[in-house]
Amino acid sequence: MRGSSFRARKRTAILMMLLFACTSQAQQVDDFDYFLADRIIIRNGLQALLTCNGLFTSRRSLEQVFAQELAYVTHPVGTVDGGEYLIDLERRAVAVGGPASGPVMHAAFREGIGCVVMAPNQGFDDIDALPVLDLPYPANDPATTPWPMGDVVDPKPLPGNVDPTALNAASDWAFDRESPEQVTLSLLVVHKGQIIHERYADGVDRMTRTRTWSTAKSIATTLIGMLVDDGRLELDAPLGIEWLPDVERDDADPRDAITLRHVLNMSSGLYPVDSFGMEYATGSGLAYWAGASSVDNARRRGLIREPGTHWDYENYDTLLAVYAMKRALGDAKTYAEFPRKALFDRIGMRNTLASTDRFGDFIFSSQVYTTARDLARFGLLYLQNGVWQGQRLISGDWIEFVRTPAPASARRGNDYGGQFWLVPDDRDDVPRSAYSTAGNRGQYVVILPSHDTVIVRRGLDYGKQGFNRWDLAHEVLKAIK
Repeated sequence: MRGSSFRARKRTAILMMLLFACTSQAQQVDDFDYFLADRIIIRNGLQALLTCNGLFTSRRSLEQVFAQELAYVTHPVGTVDGGEYLIDLERRAVAVGGPASGPVMHAAFREGIGCVVMAPNQGFDDIDALPVLDLPYPANDPATTPWPMGDVVDPKPLPGNVDPTALNAASDWAFDRESPEQVTLSLLVVHKGQIIHERYADGVDRMTRTRTWSTAKSIATTLIGMLVDDGRLELDAPLGIEWLPDVERDDADPRDAITLRHVLNMSSGLYPVDSFGMEYATGSGLAYWAGASSVDNARRRGLIREPGTHWDYENYDTLLAVYAMKRALGDAKTYAEFPRKALFDRIGMRNTLASTDRFGDFIFSSQVYTTARDLARFGLLYLQNGVWQGQRLISGDWIEFVRTPAPASARRGNDYGGQFWLVPDDRDDVPRSAYSTAGNRGQYVVILPSHDTVIVRRGLDYGKQGFNRWDLAHEVLKAIK
């Protein structure tokens, strides 16, 4: 009996060790998505905001919104025929969600701003508390004002150095894509200050505003550059912001070493919260699509690298620079009006809306709605070396900064400057002096100083996307001698 008891205890011990080993091994495989609730909220908020802007900012039909704007959304709620969403035409607002699809998220159009997404605990009754921009437009009427300050474009023969057949071939290259996921909405080519080619897809025209996505970053750096030129911000000075969490410490916060140059070069050294599959679970996704503060979350990241030593593409780096811009401007009214007064109104960007979070902070990393012509005006300002109709708006020094490769981008081909993209080292078929904005779903403004040319391509690409702006530039330049 004693031997039998010993053997039983031994078998039990072995089984326990095996069970412990299996359990320990299983615990090392973390295959549960702890952020699933966030992802559902963000999915619903994403759909609410894209639908709201599609209907009330872009003025597109619901059929167009579901076919193109929402083609980007994984598992959208409902269909064009209905589902767990509500469109309030009177209040120009959208709600998405319900018992089957998760928390209801709301977005509402606001004058002068575009649509603003709300927090999960807010609804239609909270719309009136959202920010607006009540700022009169300049007196000139774009419908009767010549290009580029207005929209009157007199038909002119193409310049002698432009081959019309090659130009049309480049246009067909942009629109007739082999990939059905690449949907070109518009193509506009400006040469020597004049529009020489303008083409739109069905259902789109020169007044159709669509989202810039990260092309907004290049607009942000322009506004910031104006303040640097004026001496109100310093490129190589610390950002001088209050970091979160606000904790007592005996020494300086190591994040105080981060400069404006670092964040504009995408090399802050802060933890990359939009990477590793978390873009639509945490980080800027909560500000873009779920009503969280874009400023607070941007200041919560910890430092993991020495600033300036590693390149990470992060929306929050841009938003830290925008927050520094807000602090330099001093008060909420000046900040709210600054993009219009300093830039948009001065170069004729009358159809551009810079959107904010629900707290009134600009989401200048992505949330701008504008037209192809307005982006062409923006590109023309850079092509003219920062001078607009005889008045300097941006210094040559700032343009040189945005066109200079960020030191930390060397390992990836020196393809990034100061919130503008540069021709990578491995491209020899595009002039080295070219530079470009770039936004998700195919938003590009390509500036080609060597050929006195600006190219604007707007898209609603989805899925794998992959439209190549340097290939487009190569095709267009075949037409310009």
